[in-house]
Amino acid sequence: MTTQGIVAFIQRGYDAYNVHQSDPHWLDYATEDVAEDGEVVDIPSGMVLRGPDGLRQSLLGFSTAFPDSSVEVTGIFATEEHAVVEFIVRGTHTGVLHTPAGDIPPTGRKFELHLCDAYQLRNRKIIRHATYYDALGLMQQLGVMQ
Repeated sequence: MTTQGIVAFIQRGYDAYNVHQSDPHWLDYATEDVAEDGEVVDIPSGMVLRGPDGLRQSLLGFSTAFPDSSVEVTGIFATEEHAVVEFIVRGTHTGVLHTPAGDIPPTGRKFELHLCDAYQLRNRKIIRHATYYDALGLMQQLGVMQ
């Protein structure tokens, strides 16, 4: 796949997330390109999930905690086997946020979070998807930490 093809391939997952409020099949589109044995890693929490179901669990948890959330991709950089995506997520905390440290009840507060995802690809499948973000900054915006 060309680097242009990889950019389009990766962009599909973010486009799928942005229709989570209106398309009941969005999770299928967002997770279909993850290898069955692929790793989905949330770097700040250290949480490692596996395969399409792992990504599904992660995305569903986030979209449930922040139902009005959307992503704005600000940059995608790709090679034949890797991609890095910079993006911004915005939303309102109106659902329970499940974290490894426990559940955070809705605060009703808006947030804006800058993230970076790093992908490793093999045979047109995502074999590693690692997400980097400022977890403390998010907790501060939600008003649960100083």
